Amino acid sequence: MNRISSRVALVATFALLLSSCASLSPESRLRNGLVEAGLSPKMAGCMAKRMADRLSIGQLRELQSLASLRKSHKEKMSTAQLLHKVRALEDPEIFAVTSSAALKCAF
Repeated sequence: MNRISSRVALVATFALLLSSCASLSPESRLRNGLVEAGLSPKMAGCMAKRMADRLSIGQLRELQSLASLRKSHKEKMSTAQLLHKVRALEDPEIFAVTSSAALKCAF
């Protein structure tokens, strides 16, 4: 009986660890959102790496709204267009972090 309960505990632990691996990190979600917004995958990856640790979860959620803006457009979004839309969020910290990341990743 003790052997069975230890196996059940092991299976439950494995399932919990597996489910935690399946969830996306804030950086991954931000990178995917920037790609959905129209940035190139290379630029989005670079920017997400720099932005994820500097913005709060609430600020990252605000940025999620930008991904839905591209769904009606077929063309890629330029960095300048993205920054224009980020500025419209009226959060100076989000704009500062995003523009700094864009500048560093452009070179």
